[in-house]
Amino acid sequence: MATSEKGILNRLYVVAACMFIFAIGVGVKLLDIQFVEGDYYRNLAEERTVKSFKIPASRGNLYDTNGNLLATSVPKYDIRFDAVTVSDKNFQENIVSLSNNLSEMFGKSAAYWSQRLRQARANGQRYLPIAKNLGYSEYMKVKSFPMFNLGAYRGGIIVEQRTVREHPLGKMGERTVGYERQDENGYFTRVGLEGAFSSYLRGTDGRRLKQKIAKGQWKPISDNNEVEPKDGYDVVSTIDVNIQDIAHHALLKQLEHFEADHGTVVVMETKTGEIKAMSNLGRTEEGTYFEKRNYAVYESHEPGSTFKLMALTAALEDNVIDTSSIIDTEKGVVRYYGRPVRDSRRGGYGKISAARAFEVSSNTAFTKMITEGYKNNPAKFVERLYDMGLNEKIGLDIKGEGSPRIPHPDDKSWNGLSLPWMAFGYGVSLTPLQTLNFYNAIANNGEMVKPRFIKEVKEWDKSILKVEREVMNPRICSPETAKKLQKIMKHTVEKGTATNIYTPNFSMAGKTGTCQVEYWIEPGRYISSFAGYFPAEDPKYSCIVIIHKPNRRIGYYGNIVAGPVFKQIAQKIYTDTPVMDTLPSLEVKNNKVIDDFEAYYTSFENEKPVMPDVTGMPAMDAVSLLENLGLKVNFNGTGKVRSQSISAGQKIETNQQVKLNIS
Repeated sequence: MATSEKGILNRLYVVAACMFIFAIGVGVKLLDIQFVEGDYYRNLAEERTVKSFKIPASRGNLYDTNGNLLATSVPKYDIRFDAVTVSDKNFQENIVSLSNNLSEMFGKSAAYWSQRLRQARANGQRYLPIAKNLGYSEYMKVKSFPMFNLGAYRGGIIVEQRTVREHPLGKMGERTVGYERQDENGYFTRVGLEGAFSSYLRGTDGRRLKQKIAKGQWKPISDNNEVEPKDGYDVVSTIDVNIQDIAHHALLKQLEHFEADHGTVVVMETKTGEIKAMSNLGRTEEGTYFEKRNYAVYESHEPGSTFKLMALTAALEDNVIDTSSIIDTEKGVVRYYGRPVRDSRRGGYGKISAARAFEVSSNTAFTKMITEGYKNNPAKFVERLYDMGLNEKIGLDIKGEGSPRIPHPDDKSWNGLSLPWMAFGYGVSLTPLQTLNFYNAIANNGEMVKPRFIKEVKEWDKSILKVEREVMNPRICSPETAKKLQKIMKHTVEKGTATNIYTPNFSMAGKTGTCQVEYWIEPGRYISSFAGYFPAEDPKYSCIVIIHKPNRRIGYYGNIVAGPVFKQIAQKIYTDTPVMDTLPSLEVKNNKVIDDFEAYYTSFENEKPVMPDVTGMPAMDAVSLLENLGLKVNFNGTGKVRSQSISAGQKIETNQQVKLNIS
């Protein structure tokens, strides 16, 4: 018995000892939690109920060169109601007047709003949606409503602010204006001007404390932010909205007419390198067009005959030929290793000068000129191109610039066809902007300036940064060579492949280009292009137009597809001056109209203009022309003008009536 009692006591002692040790452990842990790890657990508890949220800064505005908005940040507000935090007294005193105000502003009856608010309070709802996407003035009005004007806790109003980026130009120039986006992993995608200059536009984010009120629902602790966001700087770009509009619509019209796959236009100010317009349009499956990709910047492709300017520049600089050197086009076909090089004109051009070979874009003349001039040292030709910077990227601010490709004899891919094919733009690759940059340098007498997209970074009226003109290469060729090339390009428009866009009313210079693309897939796919500048005598703007894969049944030559876009852009830019308001339509091919315009300009000496002959012109062009002369035009129908009520050559008065008979 004694033994049994002793065993029980021993067990009790063991249990008591264990409990004592456990109690000591609990006490130690409590002390540890309280004094050692207390801050950690208190912060953890607070994080689960109170959290700091990021308030995105408002991005700065993006302007065009004249101060027109290209992109701006607009605050949007979502309003919700916490039906629990409001006292009974405040709720009952304000529910009727609040319902009336909500009804007046957002529609639906006051009874609807009253029932909704009361039901939310009965259900203990703390995140009742009231309104979304309010502007600032609307938000301030809602904030002043009865009960809501008591604030977040006494009035139950929950305000969530977002910033929305808006583009006044809409879809026009969308890829040029661009965007900055962040995915769920924190990676940024930066496109166009918005992406290139995001470091200036972005600003500094703020912070705001919110308290968790339900699963996934957070309510601001106060109406004030813990850290106020700092808005981004404003950026003034070089884009001119008016020129952008001209370029966009001229390109769109031509793409639609020729059912092309995609196209791009860039207009650059010759002396400064400022990009005034850049339009990139791609075709959808439905046959419409939108700003799909920035083809001008990223798409590197074979330039075709526009590369003949680079080839001729190299040959002139190396004294391989002169503009007067005679070349036999050999009936329009020459062969290299069994592969033919053909001229677009059947039978060729006979024996012509190097200058004339450029004007008529003779492939045979150019391939003979370059092959015979550099056959013993092809590296000399390629390295001359390298010296002119054609193998290097421009280094644009806009991301995604395509890489140029100018093969070298040391490359493994070099073969016997490389040199003759390079002469007329095959086997090489350039982006549209890289090609334009070279043409612009020739217009600048050999000085290559870097294309640029911004002029200034500002904080309100204070200038933070001014972007100056940057010279990439002070002399890609001698001034003498540049002058020769300028004359030849002017003749290309006046009496070469681009005579279809010639007009005596303003001068242009440039080069057409037509090259096959994806010829390894199927024949009949072309790139049509035109690069040049205007005016020819004192260049102010350079421009390139490239249209990919037009419907060849409608047309595919560069002068037919791309040339008219260049002319329309030049013409409409010229119409900014009063005298040039009277330019004829792009489509006019009536010599009588041209003669009448010369008579019209001469008539300014007598102060009264004369009536031009508009018969045969498209109705819309005739109306535009006559209205620019100050006439009031009456007409019906569409088509071409059959007759006019005022005879050609007759002096006209301002606001005089003229009637057109339209076919």
